[in-house]
Amino acid sequence: MSGAVIITGASGSLAIPAIDYLLTKYPNYTLVLTVRNPSDTDPNTERLRAVVTKHPKAKASVRKLDLSDLDAVHQFADAIIAEVSEGNLPQISAFIANAFYWNLKTQADLASAGLERSLAINHVAHFALALRLLGNFKPDGRIVFLGTEVHIPGKGGQLEKIAPSLPDNLDDLNKLDGPKDTDKTGKGFWRYATSKLAVIMAGYALNERLKNDPALSQITSVTIDPGNLTDSRALRTNTPAALGLMSRFFVQPLSPLLRFVNSHNRTTAVAAEGLIELAVGNAHPGERGYYSLLDEAKSSEESYDKSKQEKLWAKSLGWAGITAGNTALKTAF
Repeated sequence: MSGAVIITGASGSLAIPAIDYLLTKYPNYTLVLTVRNPSDTDPNTERLRAVVTKHPKAKASVRKLDLSDLDAVHQFADAIIAEVSEGNLPQISAFIANAFYWNLKTQADLASAGLERSLAINHVAHFALALRLLGNFKPDGRIVFLGTEVHIPGKGGQLEKIAPSLPDNLDDLNKLDGPKDTDKTGKGFWRYATSKLAVIMAGYALNERLKNDPALSQITSVTIDPGNLTDSRALRTNTPAALGLMSRFFVQPLSPLLRFVNSHNRTTAVAAEGLIELAVGNAHPGERGYYSLLDEAKSSEESYDKSKQEKLWAKSLGWAGITAGNTALKTAF
């Protein structure tokens, strides 16, 4: 097995063990690892580089990419396309859209192009990268999006104050809170869960278009819910103090045992193996769709609504700056 594997959010809690597993089991791949802050002063980037250094023969580069900046996303895509075209990077075997963002603590804000930050990073930036890079994939390449069970109404537990759902006017996703919106945690969680619903729905729409494009029909798109990652930093990032304290002093210390409480609870090391096996095509080769852990699963009822998928697809093309001239997907429009 060989080719390039691109991983966004490569210094994240799930990504670091996934990269270690990938370099250990599949050392012939060339890794392109994106991070928001490539400086060695960033402790998470330092941990990422330490993992890469463990593998002296690793073919891996750590690159800066701010997914909240759509211009930077397109510039990154341009650079990858040029490297593949010039033979400086092998064709892409897998694109793992791992990076994520949520804000359960403060007022929502806008990223570039007037997009709400959760939507911009979780959905739009990865959508743009996938469509921009399709022409540089190996014939049997795979796109892996990251989902979560909390896109399903009722699965968000105490954090879910508003059921995740796409509004009739999709531009409402980019509206900021008004003065009466005082529940920052509830509204922020809704934004996160709804952005993941968008990821899943766009993944379904992408697969339909890939199947109908003769040049790209063997490329598959999958979305995986990796589970409740009990040792992840997520509960301590952009969250209320109480949630951070619970993560630090209860969830993380007990993470090996919590799987016995709920089978969906897993450590990042366990989840990482499944993520990589799915990405390289060893798990569910040639298949498409939505997976929970590594099992084929049902996503929310709304996610299967074809009319909503098509409406989201059309809007996402505009949000992401995708045109007939910058994607190889002939069925995109």
